[in-house]
Amino acid sequence: MDKSQFLGDSHVFSRLTDKFNENNQIPKGDYSRFPVKPGLRNTDGTGVMAGLTKICNVEGYYIDDGERVPKPGRLRYRGIDLYDFVGGCKADDRFGFEELVFLLIFGSLPTKEELEGFCSLISANRELPYDFVEDVIMRAPSPNIMNKMASSVTALYAYDDNPDDISVDNVLRQSIQLIAQLPAIMSYAYQVKRRFFYKKSMYIHQVKPEQKTAEVVLRSIRSDKTFTEREAKLLDLCLMIHADHGGGNNSTFTTRCISSTGTDTYSAIGAGIGSLKGFRHGGANIKVTEMVDDIFANVRDTADEDEVRAYLRRIVRKEVNDNSGLIYGMGHAIYTLSDPRAVLLKQNAKELAEENGLLKEWQLLDTIERIAPAVFCEEKGIQKQICANVDLYSGLVYRTLGIPEDLYTPMFAVARVAGWCAHRLEEVATCSKIMRPAYKSISKPCTYMNLGER
Repeated sequence: MDKSQFLGDSHVFSRLTDKFNENNQIPKGDYSRFPVKPGLRNTDGTGVMAGLTKICNVEGYYIDDGERVPKPGRLRYRGIDLYDFVGGCKADDRFGFEELVFLLIFGSLPTKEELEGFCSLISANRELPYDFVEDVIMRAPSPNIMNKMASSVTALYAYDDNPDDISVDNVLRQSIQLIAQLPAIMSYAYQVKRRFFYKKSMYIHQVKPEQKTAEVVLRSIRSDKTFTEREAKLLDLCLMIHADHGGGNNSTFTTRCISSTGTDTYSAIGAGIGSLKGFRHGGANIKVTEMVDDIFANVRDTADEDEVRAYLRRIVRKEVNDNSGLIYGMGHAIYTLSDPRAVLLKQNAKELAEENGLLKEWQLLDTIERIAPAVFCEEKGIQKQICANVDLYSGLVYRTLGIPEDLYTPMFAVARVAGWCAHRLEEVATCSKIMRPAYKSISKPCTYMNLGER
């Protein structure tokens, strides 16, 4: 803990820490003694059913005679398979993220005229309010872009003439604006961090109205503003696969939970960003990158599967890397045999990785994907089907595109804001109850003592 800016007697604080630890332990056995579902998970690992949605479905197993049976992963946006959606865009050689945003929010594929009109709306709303960058982003540089994005989103409340109206048309207007503006917020926050923390030059470029979101992002983070169409299409793919993942993922559930209170859009989306930052959620892509760097630093020959396997065993045993025992990028709450997002990224990452001198990184990730499941099961002594998740390859894809590590998780947010807004709109339009789960208190009754008697 950094106490350099914490005022007061450090010994007092240390004693308070000890006091907290003494009085805030919950015996693990109590979680089985009471009908508690930690992490809102059922005993078979499935999620507790908290609501209904038409927006997105995540499939990784089926139930047969009460047991989970693994199956290849499927991600369906409004009933349309991700593979089919991506394949359709690729066949037409066009960008797909904006079309997917339309599908998620409005519930059907747009006609050509509808898509053109929607893209025009997105383009028209990319600019941030006058003086917002100087007053909100530049005045308080943040070492973490996600925190700056969250605070900037909540700050937009003050620039909205009608921020608290939660009618569908007003929330829809706010949603379109946030989806359009978040790439600029991310870019400005990054440029300010470069200047303040890295002592490097900022470069701020004007947005071209005709550009799609993937192009806007690449233009904004590159000093020369240049990129290839192939690069932009790969980033567009990343945006499509990250746009939503059902109502139960933590950041979307956070957004829906907060929306159920009747709060404003900026508070709800800001909270979603805060949730996504966590290393158990969107921040996992950075953890994968750190793990890969650690393996390269400590394994003599990463092409030798036996050496990699031995090191992965040490990771699971909490002996190396960050001592968490986690093989980042492996395993998922729902997917068992495959994560369709990881499949698509892996397919598209290899060629660019080879061109950019990152083939060894791709090969190491491929090795991890193949041998980690057996390592995990052997070390843990359990038979559990696990597969690579989207985070295993997303960091490598971003690296091939020259996207700095500071922006790995923020890029996730730029895509996922589409899903957050769609789910917020659905919550506002269809639900009328505030979410209120229960917590079992296990504290024992005790008698109040006067201060002089303690």
